[in-house]
This record gives sequence, C-alpha cells and structure tokens, in this order.
Amino acid sequence: MPANRRVIKEEIAAYAGVLFDAVNDRGGLEAVLEVRAQMVAVIAALREDMDLSLALADLDSTPENRYQVAKGTFAACAPELAEVLAVMAQRADLRRLPRVYEAFDALMADRLGTVVVDVTTVVPLDDELRRIIKEKTEADLGSKVVLSEHIDPQILGGIIMSTGEKRIDASIISQLNHARNVLKETSDGGEC
Repeated sequence: MPANRRVIKEEIAAYAGVLFDAVNDRGGLEAVLEVRAQMVAVIAALREDMDLSLALADLDSTPENRYQVAKGTFAACAPELAEVLAVMAQRADLRRLPRVYEAFDALMADRLGTVVVDVTTVVPLDDELRRIIKEKTEADLGSKVVLSEHIDPQILGGIIMSTGEKRIDASIISQLNHARNVLKETSDGGEC
C-alpha cells in the first residue's frame, strides 16, 4: 500500500532532523558541511552504481541484512550519517535520500543561518573572485554563505551558481546551447 505523502514528508523531516542535530551537536557548522559533502557523494554513488542501489533496496533481503550492508558500505562516512543511511536502508527508504539532503540543507539555513552555494567554473576561483561571489550572494540571500567550488571543463567558460532551487547559469556552453536553439527555431531562413 502506498505511503501517505504527509507521512513520507514527516519521515524525511525526521531523518534530516536527527542527522542534523547529531552532527551539529558533535562539531557545529564544520561537521554539518562535512556531512553535507558526504551526502552528495553518497547520492552520486547510488545513482551511478545500480548494483549497490538494488542491494540496499532489495526487499527479498531481510531488513537487518540491508542495515548491515549499508553500515559496511558507508563505514567511511561520518558515524551519524552511516547510521541514518543504515536505518534508511533497513526501512527501504534510501530512495528518499535526495529529499533528506534537501531537508538537511534547509535546516542548515534555518538553524545556522548558512547557505551553501555550489559554484562551477572551468578554472579554480582566485581569492578576489571568491570574495566578490561570496559578498554578492550573502547580500542577495541575506545569509552567511559557504562556497562549494567545482571544476568542470565542459562548461567551456563562465560560471554556474546554485543553491537549493535557485540556479544562475552564465556558462559559455549554456549560451551556445541557447544560440543553437534560437537558430533551430528560426524557420523563415532570414536573419535572427
């Protein structure tokens, strides 16, 4: 029987709240940021490794077995995260991890007044540009900002910034794709 949406939302909030409180109590913002980064890596691993995802969601396996597999698989993570992941696997809830991640981010913003802004560029940011981006985003968001920097040569140049549901894509590749779409839509053969 499908679970009620409200119940699912409450479960997600419970996972995120328990994890956030435990990590914040242990090490404050630094520990919260570390666990956030680990959650990103776990989500990516679960998306990329179907065998792992299937093993952790296998309903033919006992809940205790799923718990133990998750506990062993995520042993290198922070202990609080490893425990929450193991309980989620035990309850066949790991598919909800991206939503737990979003709720965890929201708790960080609400309780610590800190927002993580993911910044993707082709080359590493220099200190001056890092300072400018941080000051601008703090002013725009009204919160303390921590930059999570990523290098992606496929964007060709420019910058992509995102936090939660907000995304600014000023990359060269997106501008080229936009130009390509405009040219495809032009059907009269004339000038744009």
